[in-house]
Amino acid sequence: MDEPTQQIKIPAGFRFAGVHCGLKRNPNKEDISLIVCDNPATAAGVYTTNKVFAAPVRRDRSRTPSDKIRAVITNSGNANACTGEQGEKDCAEMANIVAEQIGASADDVLVMSTGIIGVHLPMEKIRSGIAAATGQTGAEASDFIAAARGILTTDNGKKIASRSVTIDGRTFQIAGMCKGAGMIAPNMATMLGIVLTDAPLSVDQAQSVLSQVADETFNCIRVDGHMSTNDSLLLLASGAEGGETLTDAQLDQLQVAMKEACEEMARLIPADGEGATHLIKIDVEGCASVDDAKKIAIEVADSPLVKTAITGGDPNWGRIVSAVGYAGVTFDPLKLELRLNDILLYQEGTPVQFDAKNVSQSIKGSFETHVQLTLFEGDAKARVWASDLTVEYVKFNADYST
Repeated sequence: MDEPTQQIKIPAGFRFAGVHCGLKRNPNKEDISLIVCDNPATAAGVYTTNKVFAAPVRRDRSRTPSDKIRAVITNSGNANACTGEQGEKDCAEMANIVAEQIGASADDVLVMSTGIIGVHLPMEKIRSGIAAATGQTGAEASDFIAAARGILTTDNGKKIASRSVTIDGRTFQIAGMCKGAGMIAPNMATMLGIVLTDAPLSVDQAQSVLSQVADETFNCIRVDGHMSTNDSLLLLASGAEGGETLTDAQLDQLQVAMKEACEEMARLIPADGEGATHLIKIDVEGCASVDDAKKIAIEVADSPLVKTAITGGDPNWGRIVSAVGYAGVTFDPLKLELRLNDILLYQEGTPVQFDAKNVSQSIKGSFETHVQLTLFEGDAKARVWASDLTVEYVKFNADYST
């Protein structure tokens, strides 16, 4: 899960810090993360569609896209969600403190929070944490890593990725960090992510690229089907590598590299799902539309019966096929085909003969399980990543707030 520090490619034009201020019990775990842009950066965002959303989501949504963002401040351990007017004030104060420290306008500072909901931020700790973070920002890979750790909550480790892409003789860096292990069902979990690049992008380009990349990566992961109040994904483009704004053709090449990095990070979230023992890759192919394929994949991914079957190594084709049937997609069930770990289980409306012990062992013997469904209704396809459902997940979430 952890990418070696020396391999992380840091985009130019950014500084980072991660510090502990007391929001987390463990003094060795960072709970404040700060990213500072040396100059005004182009920024875009996609956010939770949950009608109950946190104060930082309201703030950031109203300030992106933008071409003048100077910083992103994140706290972990407290979501500042369902905290009323005081939560809005605390969120604004976080931005104000950062702005004063770096000599920027508070309107140009974005805020993210993650953790338990319904509890007011301990602002004395937040204030001291921000002051410490602004005093030790750096542009090294180790600074980036500290910031990446500062956004984590129940994650087992940092989730980062980077890419380097050369376009018409110009080399750009892309780096990202995200967090999430439970309450994951993004629809732009608790999912926070930040993608950085030193490529020169316009506001419209940044928003378009991020929306498309999010739809193909972070919106294709599931842990428990529960949408967070705080889901946020930001893109910051410093333009520090210089040159003219990318052309449409050049932007397409950047988007490919950005999607690769985001898919790598997104996949780490269900792989790190709370209590997870399997990562489930669900490919739905041969559909009339991408929307149809994605609907089916999500229904399969969210089914607790499918999840528990994978946990137990049970090749229960009936649970998967029935989930396809209630997805609300029109198709001919007599054409449906199901393979599990490349082994054919179901075809033309009925199960085929297969070695159940062999299929079971293929599930138990590997962390990743591949579910492949083909409908033969068209050429559209979709992929969704999900975690299984274990007793440990239930135990963890049964006493999360107590």
